[in-house]
Amino acid sequence: MRLRNKPWAKDKIEEHSQYIVANPENSKGNWHKVFEKDQPLHIEVGTGKGRFITEMARANPEINYMGIELYDSVIVAALDRLIEADLPNLKLLNVNAADLGKYFAKNDVDRVYLNFSDPWPKIRHEKRRLTYKDFLKLYEDIMVDGGEIHFKTDNQGLFEYSLMSFSEYGLLLKYLSLDFHKSGYEGNIMTEYEEKFSEKGNRIYRCEVKYQN
Repeated sequence: MRLRNKPWAKDKIEEHSQYIVANPENSKGNWHKVFEKDQPLHIEVGTGKGRFITEMARANPEINYMGIELYDSVIVAALDRLIEADLPNLKLLNVNAADLGKYFAKNDVDRVYLNFSDPWPKIRHEKRRLTYKDFLKLYEDIMVDGGEIHFKTDNQGLFEYSLMSFSEYGLLLKYLSLDFHKSGYEGNIMTEYEEKFSEKGNRIYRCEVKYQN
């Protein structure tokens, strides 16, 4: 993804700390205090422009949601969505996914969403894939026992790699679709990329896996 420099983005982020949590390390183990209600917490790692996480929060008020995005120039688009929606059960974090352990404690998170993550196709970049074993360990360390990962992509190579990574880690496969948009699944909320790729005729792959604690 080619990113446009937005020099004003950092200032905008700082001006809206009610939506993008500042000093998130101070909330580690106490995220329920950041939201209006103490509810299960689902996070999306790599939230992009925020369409998915915003619509999930709107559709499921009984769950708290957190969109995590590293790039300032991208998260401001998600921020605009959140400001407009003004949902009490949705926050954003402008941090690196590799540092999740600094901000979340064991049992803080109930579910992780990975949507159209960068496939990092070169072998030397394997460790950057969000379904690499080190990331799976990172998610496990912040989730409740039996926590789940829900994964969507249009990249067949990444999907096959991820299924193998999940299996080798010992995760339980709960759901699998090799052509998700033809599966009859109800209630799907599409990301911006999902809509774009689907319109081009790309097949969408999806799975749900669960930690066996």
